[in-house]
Amino acid sequence: MGSEIRDIALAPSGALKIAWVKNHCDLLRTLEEDFSKTEPFAGKKVALSVHLEAKTAYLCKVLAAGGAEMYVTGSNPLSTQDDVAAALVADGLEVHAWYGSTPEEYDAHIRAVLKVGPNIIIDDGGDLVHMMHTEYKDLIAEVIGGCEETTTGILRLETMNREGSLLFPMVKVNNAQCKHFFDNRYGTGQSVWDGINRTTNLIVAGKTVVVAGYGWCGKGVAMRAKGLGAKVIVTEIDPVKAIEAVMDGFEVMPMKKAAALGDFFVTVTGCDKVIDEEDFLEMKDGAILCNAGHFDCEIDMAGLKKMAKNAAELRKNITGYTLENGRTLAVLGEGRLVNLACGDGHPAEIMDMSFAIQALSAKYLVEHGAELKEKLIDVPEEVDREVAVRKLAFLGKEIDVLTPEQREYLYGKEG
Repeated sequence: MGSEIRDIALAPSGALKIAWVKNHCDLLRTLEEDFSKTEPFAGKKVALSVHLEAKTAYLCKVLAAGGAEMYVTGSNPLSTQDDVAAALVADGLEVHAWYGSTPEEYDAHIRAVLKVGPNIIIDDGGDLVHMMHTEYKDLIAEVIGGCEETTTGILRLETMNREGSLLFPMVKVNNAQCKHFFDNRYGTGQSVWDGINRTTNLIVAGKTVVVAGYGWCGKGVAMRAKGLGAKVIVTEIDPVKAIEAVMDGFEVMPMKKAAALGDFFVTVTGCDKVIDEEDFLEMKDGAILCNAGHFDCEIDMAGLKKMAKNAAELRKNITGYTLENGRTLAVLGEGRLVNLACGDGHPAEIMDMSFAIQALSAKYLVEHGAELKEKLIDVPEEVDREVAVRKLAFLGKEIDVLTPEQREYLYGKEG
C-alpha cells in the first residue's frame, strides 16, 4: 500500500531527533544489538500505534532490527511529528500518520496498519485493539498477541476481558513496575510541566495548581508542581489515594470547590468530564486548563465550546474560550495530551525503560504466545527485573545480593 505522511523531505530533521534519542537510550541500544543478531521477530508483522515522536521511532527501529516488518501510526492527532515519520519512511518502514489529522484521517491510518494482518500489536490507548475487534475480526487469527502502553488502554482492555470479548493475549505493559513507577511518575511529572511552561511562558511559583487524579501520573504532576513553588490541590474519587495526597502535603477537595481556586488545572484520570460546564463557570478569568490523560474528554471540550460565546487563538497551542460571564479560559493543546501536543513527551531516559519493556514483552509473546491461557496478562517478572538490572548497570550502581542463608531465611529451603 505504501506510506502516507506529510513530506519525505523532512526526513533529515527527523533523523537528527532519532539519533539524539538513541544516544540517551542505553537499554534500547543493547536490545538493538541483541535483536540484530538473533532476529526474534523474523517474518512477523508488527502494527504499532504510539505517539509518533523520536523515542517511539527508535523503538520501531529496534524492532525492525529484530526482523519485524513494521507498520506504524500515531495514537493522537496532535502528537505525531512529521519529520520523525518521514525519517522512518526513509529508513524503509511503512508509516501512516501526520500531525493534525482529522478524525476520519486518524481512523484511516489505524485501518492501514491493521489491513496488513499483523502478528503483534503494540498499542497506546487501545485504538488498534478496538478496531481489530470491530472491523477486522477476520484477521484476528493472525494475531499472536499485543502490548498496551497506557492506563487508559488497560481500562479498555479490562472491560473487554470482563465481557469475554478480548480474543487474543494482551500484555499490560503500563502495569510493569519499571513502567508506572518511573514513566508515569517521573516521566509524566516532568513532561507535563515542560509542555505547560514552554507553551504559556508563565511562572508557576505562587500559583494554585489543581491536579485531578492522584494515581502514579497525578503524583508526578503534583510533585513537580510543588517543586516549582505552586500550592497544589488534588481532587480524587478514591478515599485511599485522597488520604495519600493529604499525607504528601496537598490540599484535597472536590472539583466543584477547587474550580474557583485554581490558576492551572491538570486532569490525569482517564475518565470523562472531570471538569464540566458547572466547573467552567466557577473558574477565574485567565485560568489555564490542560489534560494529561490519554483522551480529550477529561476536560469537557464539547461543553466548553457550546457555552463559549467566542473562541480565539491566544498563542500557539493555546485557545481562549470567552464565556457569557466575561471570563476567558485558556485551554492548551485542544484538551489533548499536553506533554505531547505541546511538547516532546517524556524524557528519553524514562522512555528507554518503558520501550525496553515493550520490546521484551513483544519478544515474550512471539516465544510464548501459543502457551498463554489468559487474555490479559502481566509483564513477566523476569522482563521487569531484566530491565531494572540493565538500567542499574548503565547508571553505574550496584546493589546487595542475598546470601544462600538469607535466601533460605526468607523463602525456605525451596526458595
